[in-house]
Amino acid sequence: MKRNIVIAAVTAAALIGGGTATALATTGDDQGSARQAAGTQLSKDTQDDRDDRDDDAARAASADVTASEAIASALKHTSGTVVSAELDDEDDSGKVVWNVDVLSGDNTWHSVSVDPANGKVLGSQTDDEDDTAQVRAALKGSSVTAEEAAKAAAGKGVVTSVDLDEDGKNKSWEAETRKSGGAEQDWKIDLTSGKVTADRADAQDDDADDQD
Repeated sequence: MKRNIVIAAVTAAALIGGGTATALATTGDDQGSARQAAGTQLSKDTQDDRDDRDDDAARAASADVTASEAIASALKHTSGTVVSAELDDEDDSGKVVWNVDVLSGDNTWHSVSVDPANGKVLGSQTDDEDDTAQVRAALKGSSVTAEEAAKAAAGKGVVTSVDLDEDGKNKSWEAETRKSGGAEQDWKIDLTSGKVTADRADAQDDDADDQD
């Protein structure tokens, strides 16, 4: 009788122990799967970033019209103040164009599309923006236009975008350039002196993304 009780106890312990081991093993598998999924997602994100950079480099290489020329062409079509110009896909159709945002004297925003091959205006449309007053305030007293900022940044590489940074204390033009190898660099252009300096904050962010 006592022997049967002992055997029963040992069997129960073995079952409990096995169940625990199974539970631990299952938990370990779940954690491993989670880590693997996270690693896969990071790898995918990194690859997506690289693909985007390759696409940007290809767009820059295919453009015969520079950023400053695109801006000049847009202003001939629509008078006003250029706030940004970007070489990008048009509505994700795969066709590359210069998109130039012009703020006219009556505070109407115009998005002007310029052919990067010959500088011809392909069309324009009016946009609704809610930061008109902020843009006007940032540009008040400035002497460097978007076109001049693009020309200044062109000494650092092929300019793929120029944009007004109206946020924060130190307002400036921001430009992105690419070199023949596809290396991307961000720059700040002073609104009054036209001095070009490296955008350290964006450079640090890019380094952090590369490390991830």
